[in-house]
Amino acid sequence: MVRPYLPLNGLRAFEAAARHLSFTKAAIELCVTQAAVSQQVKALEGRLGRRLFRRLPRGLALTDEGLALLPAVAESLDRLGEAVERVGQARPREVVNVGVVATFALGFLLPRLPALAAAAPQIDLRLFTNNNRVDMAGEGLDCAIRFGDGAWHGTHAERLMDGAMTPLCAPGVARRLETPADLLGETLLRSYRAEEWTRWFALAGVPVPPLRGPVFDSSLAMAEAAEQGLGVALAPAAMFRARIDRGALVQPFRLDAPVGGYWLTWLRSKAPTEGMLAFRAWLSEACGEAP
Repeated sequence: MVRPYLPLNGLRAFEAAARHLSFTKAAIELCVTQAAVSQQVKALEGRLGRRLFRRLPRGLALTDEGLALLPAVAESLDRLGEAVERVGQARPREVVNVGVVATFALGFLLPRLPALAAAAPQIDLRLFTNNNRVDMAGEGLDCAIRFGDGAWHGTHAERLMDGAMTPLCAPGVARRLETPADLLGETLLRSYRAEEWTRWFALAGVPVPPLRGPVFDSSLAMAEAAEQGLGVALAPAAMFRARIDRGALVQPFRLDAPVGGYWLTWLRSKAPTEGMLAFRAWLSEACGEAP
């Protein structure tokens, strides 16, 4: 569609003159001469083939055509001005690619994405979930949220929150558990970090049993298995609070093993961008406010 040429200067001059019913006052508002306003209005009238003003000895009066045109011109100029203002004030958006261990993504980050959008609207967040194994350079990530001790080669690491592990199980299984020693008769669901159950039993003062049972590379899959009654998972209760609150999972013992934490990491070789810094600041604050 070919849009007709719009004489914007003539329309602005017409709208200002119509409001003031004076070429002189319109010229003062538009910072041009009275003659320029008169010429622009005359050119617009010539284009339309209609008179828009009646020239009176003491000012101007709108013709019927001028009265019909004025509301549309005034509204259009107002909307155009508002659009220009919005564009001028808008901050440029920046894509931030974040790799995140899936447990943290579902248990903490996703429910808070509306808060991130409100606090940092300039960020276009791209989330890439993983099972804690990530290659930031190879995958083109700006930063990654990982679980561990914070010691990853070639990266900066900022601790976000503890990831203490505790047994979680289905309600039917929980009814069989009165003391930590009762776990010796249950299937213990394990992650690929073999030392976690060992640390928990040491804190509980129970001899470590032979560890058998399924091994998972995802705490989400392990928690789902526990919810289905297939065994007892050792997982961070903070990441499964929603399931615990609705009774799908039970925390039978109030004993947490401090086996690691969640960290925000980024490559030492990559200078942080404004978007990365904004995401880091928001995430740090959100983790500090978490119960």
